[in-house]
Amino acid sequence: MSNQSRQRAILVRRRLPSEAGGLEELRGLAHTAGYEVVAEFEQVREPDPRYNIGLGKAKEIAEAIKKLRADKVIFDNELKVVQIYNLAKLFGVEVIDRLQLILEIFSKHASTTEAKLQIELARLRYELAHAREKVRLAKMGEQPGFYGLGRYEVDVYYNAIKRRIVSINATLRRIRRKSIIYRQMRREMGYPLVSLAGYTNAGKTELFNALAHEQKLVSDALFTTLSTTTRLVDFAGRRAFLTDTVGFIERLPILLVEAFKTTLEETVFSDLIILVVDASDELEDIRRKVLCSLEVLGEIGASDKPLVIALNKIDLITRSRVEEAMEILSFLKHPVVPISAKQGTNLDVFCRVVAENLPRYEMLEIEVPSKEQALLSHIHSVMHVLSREDSGAFTTLVAEAPKDLARKLAAKVVRCGGSVRWVNATQSGCA
Repeated sequence: MSNQSRQRAILVRRRLPSEAGGLEELRGLAHTAGYEVVAEFEQVREPDPRYNIGLGKAKEIAEAIKKLRADKVIFDNELKVVQIYNLAKLFGVEVIDRLQLILEIFSKHASTTEAKLQIELARLRYELAHAREKVRLAKMGEQPGFYGLGRYEVDVYYNAIKRRIVSINATLRRIRRKSIIYRQMRREMGYPLVSLAGYTNAGKTELFNALAHEQKLVSDALFTTLSTTTRLVDFAGRRAFLTDTVGFIERLPILLVEAFKTTLEETVFSDLIILVVDASDELEDIRRKVLCSLEVLGEIGASDKPLVIALNKIDLITRSRVEEAMEILSFLKHPVVPISAKQGTNLDVFCRVVAENLPRYEMLEIEVPSKEQALLSHIHSVMHVLSREDSGAFTTLVAEAPKDLARKLAAKVVRCGGSVRWVNATQSGCA
């Protein structure tokens, strides 16, 4: 998009004295949404009930809007409807907050029907919570962002939103039933489920592509991935289903957490989570983003899952910086592997660490009639075969697989006239 066609935005943040300064993340969100940032303002103070910021700072921003011909003002703070209305009246341009900006980004990046409906659901829930106040204010005199609302009666507008929410929820339930079926089918195949998680733009999709040999879109923009993709991946001889999921962000709006329930459930039902961390961030940002990711995992009920940390993008920093980042992450008490998904650096080591942390595999010594070539081929395709010996009428294999898959294959071997010996004592007598 050319600069001429991009909307010009001014960024604003009010913070308390105890809070760290900076608008880097809001700036990244604005760029991802397609805005040209023409000015930034920060103010340290308690929130003002009318404008969130102080009146003097609001007037200063109003002057900057005229001078810089800005089209929109974006606040990092969550704004009340009355504050948005008052600011829009003073500024003469539309005012949005961080939640509305993230919803804009999600809308731009949504490619599946489910993702589009989830985003619309989040937006409508936001509208429903503020519908009565927005209509009341619009009747007092419409401001940018309130256009058209003045013609509504409150109950008409409110009920129209509720009807659309009911309709979307019904459609999403149908889609979610399919997701549950697909998840059950993967479970029945016997392979562990592994999810990629982490802060947005940490390189999850880049790592997914490297491990699954895929070509999913990779971008420096935030929230490129909004729907899940699952592939069967080989981790150092141990296969598992790997799922790429939506990224996290600090203060992830609860509306989006609720709307993306199905997408986030893939992480909840995983046997292991790969937490991807951007090693090229500043050290304090690494710690902050990891803590944020762990907090989101806790909120969705996945805090008890085994974790492997992928310290990604080490190709962008020095070796000493890698060591410093490793030290920053030492508090996690989980395996940390420095990698570059882009260049493939250390992925062999990373896959071995993931394999070691997957649910226990069962080892079997299997004798299969040599004439059963289809079964032998199937065993080779789904199990990790450690050795093979062909001796006339029988082929002897030593192989390992997840417990449920091992049981199913053992039963097939016995049915075709073969035999099975469980090397792991815990599974003795299962077949």
